[in-house]
Amino acid sequence: MRLQIKSTILLLFLSVSFYAQEYSGKGEDINKILNNITNFSKACVGDDHDKLTSLYSKDGKIFAAGEDIIEGEEAIKKRWKLPKGMKLVYHKVNPKEIKIIGDYAYDYGYYKMTVATKKGKEISSKGNYIIIWKKEGSDWKIYLDIWNKMEDDKKKS
Repeated sequence: MRLQIKSTILLLFLSVSFYAQEYSGKGEDINKILNNITNFSKACVGDDHDKLTSLYSKDGKIFAAGEDIIEGEEAIKKRWKLPKGMKLVYHKVNPKEIKIIGDYAYDYGYYKMTVATKKGKEISSKGNYIIIWKKEGSDWKIYLDIWNKMEDDKKKS
């Protein structure tokens, strides 16, 4: 019985530490960044390109794999428009670490997303990301947005 309790506690500890997130900075600023991360996913799924664009700083940039650096409000808005007939139906960001350093912060972790095609097929993908945030007034905006798609587990074998 005692061994079973110790094993359960160890398993719980390992599970919590595996999913642990590390945040460093003022709680108010961390909460604003977390809120903007949530708003980003909502805007993606809601196809709200104006909201998505508003989450970037005035000089924000996107570094998408295989593409030139995307900068400027119109270019960022265009980047987030999916081809006709496709819809982002799921988007979730899981930050592993957020650290605030003055008027800048970084945030890195993992994302998952699912796109529905015009034929109704769903395509899921996942990856890792890093975002450099920039404080503008009292809000935090995405300054540099970088992500990499990870290979699907099924394709690795």
